[in-house]
Amino acid sequence: MEGETVVHNGGCHCKSVRWKVIAPSSVVVWDCNCSNCYMRGNTHFIVPAHKFELLGDSAQFLTTYTFGTHTAKHTFCKICGITSFYYPRSNPDGVAVTFRCVDPGTLTDIEIRNFDGKNWEQSYNKTGISSCSKVQK
Repeated sequence: MEGETVVHNGGCHCKSVRWKVIAPSSVVVWDCNCSNCYMRGNTHFIVPAHKFELLGDSAQFLTTYTFGTHTAKHTFCKICGITSFYYPRSNPDGVAVTFRCVDPGTLTDIEIRNFDGKNWEQSYNKTGISSCSKVQK
């Protein structure tokens, strides 16, 4: 779902963490069933890291959790506990943005795709998720 890009603003529940991301108004979001995403109910779209910007003093309100390979960096707000974005194992050169944390008004269409995180390697090879953090030409 590529198209014209827009600036999406968003952040956590208490608004201590704020960011902006440049992405299409129509996005593919990934519903992952790995042990972490499943428990958090996280559904996210992925962008190249250079299209994501943390705003103001947001960094001071973030903490990070890692497990397993420690490649994914699960960031969340120290105040309200919301993961509004993180750095995924599938795309260490990108940022996974929780679509429900995008401020209303800029996402016009959402296509949900499943990522079988319980069978990570097989799903990684099958879905093409790694291309999500690459610059589209």
